[in-house]
Amino acid sequence: MEFFVSIYSFLIGYIVPFLIVLTLVVFVHEMGHYLVGRWCGIRIMTFSVGFGPELAGFNDKHGTRWRLSAVPLGGYVKFFGDENAASATDFDGVNAMSEADRSRSFAGANVWKRVATVAAGPVANFILAIAIFAVMFSLFGKPVADPVIAQVQPGSAAEEAGLQPGDIVRALDGTPVITFEDIRRYVSPRPEVPITLTLDREGQIIEIPIVPRRSEIEDQFGNKMEVGLIGVVTDASTANFRRLELGPVQAVGEGVSASWYIVARTVGYIGNIIIGREKPDQLGGPIRVAQVSGQVATLGIGALLQLAAVLSVSIGFLNLLPIPMLDGGHLVFYAIEIVRGKPVGERAQEIAFKIGLSLVLMLMLFATWNDVTMLFG
Repeated sequence: MEFFVSIYSFLIGYIVPFLIVLTLVVFVHEMGHYLVGRWCGIRIMTFSVGFGPELAGFNDKHGTRWRLSAVPLGGYVKFFGDENAASATDFDGVNAMSEADRSRSFAGANVWKRVATVAAGPVANFILAIAIFAVMFSLFGKPVADPVIAQVQPGSAAEEAGLQPGDIVRALDGTPVITFEDIRRYVSPRPEVPITLTLDREGQIIEIPIVPRRSEIEDQFGNKMEVGLIGVVTDASTANFRRLELGPVQAVGEGVSASWYIVARTVGYIGNIIIGREKPDQLGGPIRVAQVSGQVATLGIGALLQLAAVLSVSIGFLNLLPIPMLDGGHLVFYAIEIVRGKPVGERAQEIAFKIGLSLVLMLMLFATWNDVTMLFG
């Protein structure tokens, strides 16, 4: 009996929140492709949430098969003239089409229509994230605190650099600082990277160099990560904690800012991995997303929606990477086509898609290995 209770708790606590978040993000991504493709006059053969065998589905009046498939780790839109779910062109099939049919195929569409259709998936993900963040900011406002240092932790980089309680941080490497959160956001992804602080010390503007120390922190769920810390703390007596009420336009602006921060943090992390400044152990796969979804679900629907926004930005960004088989790889082909005046050759596309598939599979295996190591290491 305890076994079945454990299974039930696992399903409700982890799998269900994971499926809700992932299905929302995938559906919106594929809907972007679908809507713009339809608007461009391209026939849609299949809209699938998930991969593999179909669990349920129906055909609409336009001839599109809407599917819920067995493996809920993604989805796809298959256009008329596609060979497979990755939108590789069925060259033999397209060449055998009549002129009327070819005009409704994806391969036969104007290159700018193909660009718009492919880019619409990631764009839809960014729009979803911005919308979620904007709604959250509209409903709950934005908590802020002035960038005033209340305490300097003993033995920290801040103490070594000579920072003092009462210092007001005005800029970091010339980037203006408005709130205390701006300090954390700037310092956190820069462990062991020299930073120049511009401080207001009793009305005098001074600049102090500092190097954030690489530190391991643990969140409320026990997840560990390495970040940069300088060792400063604020408090209610100095920082003027408050919650800003935002109108619709301001909320959207903050939504854009929050989404851009995720993109910038992701780019920075990948860049740091390449140059050896960061370890790639934070790259996670479905297991980690499921774990985090379950943990965040315990905090309420608002926290789960914010996780969906973060995941939506991440999926939108990753799909724009110039890897064949991903949306970004397709966009590279279309850019070459625009420059050359003709499509990339069939053989070149086949080779590129095989390379892209290999890269994606290796990334998935590596991320899954990280997940397993995290759980059992």
